[in-house]
Amino acid sequence: MRIVGIDASGPVASCAVLVDGEVVQLIAMNQGLTHSETIMPALDACMSAAGLTCDQVDCFATVAGPGSFTGVRIGVCAVKGLAHAWNRPCARIDALEALAMNYQSFDGLACPILDARRGQVYCAAFDMKNGLPLRVLEDAAIDLTEFLGKLPRDRRLVFLGDGLRVHAAKIREMIPGALIAPANLRQLRADAACLLAEAHPEEWMEARQLTPIYLRLPQAERERKERLAADVQK
Repeated sequence: MRIVGIDASGPVASCAVLVDGEVVQLIAMNQGLTHSETIMPALDACMSAAGLTCDQVDCFATVAGPGSFTGVRIGVCAVKGLAHAWNRPCARIDALEALAMNYQSFDGLACPILDARRGQVYCAAFDMKNGLPLRVLEDAAIDLTEFLGKLPRDRRLVFLGDGLRVHAAKIREMIPGALIAPANLRQLRADAACLLAEAHPEEWMEARQLTPIYLRLPQAERERKERLAADVQK
């Protein structure tokens, strides 16, 4: 089985090629350029290095969110285009589930948090002891304190994701025994998306069915609603 994965949902953009269960190519980029500039050239380089052409791909996978609204759209549109052009299925991968894969087989709960701004985090919790993520808390966009309050204290907890840049100190304060992932295990990578796609072929879909995973309205739509509400109150 040959799966190509893309992630542009967060600060680090990446692409990967999985062949028969082995990650044969992975490119991850965090150089400050926009993902629209980097992801397709990187994907081309990744597939070329793997000796793979689009007609040989069994499934195109993308991290569909939650995350940056612009980044999510870049990844979703890229995979929709490839899957449609080559008449291949695609896989819609949850960013928080893919991030939890960094702690596969951890004897406890993996608690990914992504910086959602506006005082919130995108968050979830997964039991990892049996290898693949088993969801314990559903995806949410909420205040960090509210999320921490939902977590059990009788399990080992590891936190990972770009939200640690902002919230690591508060997590240590509120949950003194929590593990904070080191820098090399904090970021989402597209190889995790490939592995989840391989594990769940029953969830593959046609290109026209692929949609982003949004936990709240985009900023432009929120601001529009706020302006309309303000106009009504005048």
